[in-house]
Amino acid sequence: MRNLFAFLFRYRGMLVFALLEVASLYLLIRNSTYQRAAFFNSANAYVGQVLDTRTQIYDYFRLVSINQGLVQENAALRQQLYLADVGRREARRLPVQQDSASQARLAGLAYPDSLLLGLRPLPTRNPDYPLIPARVLNNTLRRVDNYLTLNVGTRQGLRPGMGVLAAAGIVGRVKVVSENYATVTSLLHSKTFISAKILRDNTFGSIRWLGDDPTHALLDNIPRQNKLVRGDTIVTSGYNAVFPEGVLVGTIDGFVKEPDKNFWTVRVRLAVNFANLTYVYVVNPRPKAERDTLELKAGMKPEGEEQP
Repeated sequence: MRNLFAFLFRYRGMLVFALLEVASLYLLIRNSTYQRAAFFNSANAYVGQVLDTRTQIYDYFRLVSINQGLVQENAALRQQLYLADVGRREARRLPVQQDSASQARLAGLAYPDSLLLGLRPLPTRNPDYPLIPARVLNNTLRRVDNYLTLNVGTRQGLRPGMGVLAAAGIVGRVKVVSENYATVTSLLHSKTFISAKILRDNTFGSIRWLGDDPTHALLDNIPRQNKLVRGDTIVTSGYNAVFPEGVLVGTIDGFVKEPDKNFWTVRVRLAVNFANLTYVYVVNPRPKAERDTLELKAGMKPEGEEQP
C-alpha cells in the first residue's frame, strides 16, 4: 500500500492531466452532436475490427455446426418453395390473370399455384425488400438494452433504420453504421417497438420486450373482446415499412385479463433464438423514404418505430 501511495504521489501531475483530458473529451462528445457522431462511428469501426478477428478465430472451430445449420435452413426454404402437393399452394393475395388456355390447364387444380400463377414463373422474394446477408460478430442478451454487431456497413449499402431478420424471424433495427460494420438495436431492447398482428384474425398490436427473459416479449393493444388461442402466430403488420408484412415474430405463449385494463396482457414466445444467432439478413426497404415523407406531411406518427 505504501508503494502505491508513493507511485500516485510521484506521478500525480501526469495522472491529473490524464483525468482532465478524459473529462474534457467526455464533455466535448456529450455536448457536440457532430463530435458525438464522429466518435461513435470511429469507435464502431475499431471495435468491429477486433470483434471480426475474434469471430474468425471462433468460427474456425465451429465450421461443422455452422454448415449443419445452413443445410437445415436451406432445406426449410426449399420445402416452402417446392411443396409436394401443388393443390395446397393457395394464392391468397396475388391476383390471378389467366388466358383461356391457362384456365383450361389449371382446371384440375383446387387452388392456383402461388409460385406459378398463370403457369409462368414469378419471383420468390419481394423486390421491394432486397436482403443483405450479414454475420453476427457480437450479441448481448442479459442487459436492459441489448445490441448486435454485424460485419457489413455502408460499403454494402446499409443505413441506420434498416430492419434485420434471421431465418426464424425478426431480430432488430440498424442503429449505427460505419464503412464495414454496423450496430443493431436488438428486439431485446427497452425502446424497440415492432408493429405486429395476430395472423389468424389480423388484429394489430405492438411487440415490446419485457426486459428479463430473452425468449419472450409482450404484445400490447389487443382488445379484451378478442378471442385468443395459445399458439396463435404473431407476424409483422407491414405498417412501418421497415419489415415486410407477414414475417414471423413468435407465437402466443399465454394471456391474462387485467381487471383495470381494456386490453389483454399477451405473452409471446419469440421465434428467434437470440442466444444462437450466427447469420442474419438486413432488409433494404426501397419504398420507405417516399412513404415516410408522405406520412410526415400528413402528420402521421409511424407505428412500431423505435423510440428516441
